[in-house]
Amino acid sequence: QVQLVESGGGLVQAGGSLRLDCAASGRTFSYYNMGWFRQAPGNNREFVAALTWSGSTFYADSLKGRFTISRDNAKNTVYLQMNSLKPEDTAMYYCAATRTVNLRRHDAYDYWGQGTQVTVSS
Repeated sequence: QVQLVESGGGLVQAGGSLRLDCAASGRTFSYYNMGWFRQAPGNNREFVAALTWSGSTFYADSLKGRFTISRDNAKNTVYLQMNSLKPEDTAMYYCAATRTVNLRRHDAYDYWGQGTQVTVSS
């Protein structure tokens, strides 16, 4: 069982940066592949980034270069650094954990956090 708690969301102006944290419980955190998804009102949940237990990273093509995913296994935490934010990045951001390799599919993830809201003003 893995419990996930996101933090770090908020209101930021376009062009600004935010770092989202996802704190995980459980001793087996280091064996999980971790992902970030986002969902804006009226939209489907969208893949943002993923990081495997071995350190491989994957990004949505449209976000590559602006967002960076990382993890600190000693702290049981995964991060999402978001730079050059745009109003269209406004969404609820969720972290999730999976033991599978279908990292871009939200239905491949077993555990989800409650989400943290990111709002980017123009």
